[in-house]
Amino acid sequence: MAIPNVKRFRPFCPECNENFTVMVVLPKGASVENFLTDAVARHDHKAFLEAKQLHFKIRVGQQKQKKAK
Repeated sequence: MAIPNVKRFRPFCPECNENFTVMVVLPKGASVENFLTDAVARHDHKAFLEAKQLHFKIRVGQQKQKKAK
């Protein structure tokens, strides 16, 4: 079940040179610009880049599957 008032933002991190996704429910009257600048400041660059490297593993060759009899 989805939460209807969740907003998705993709701010740009100048340190990583990448966009990252932030999903948030902002209270009424909150400044989106202030939130996004704070989110970029709190962004964990090292963890983001490590997770990205783990996601795009390069497979070298394929192993044959043994048939079970």
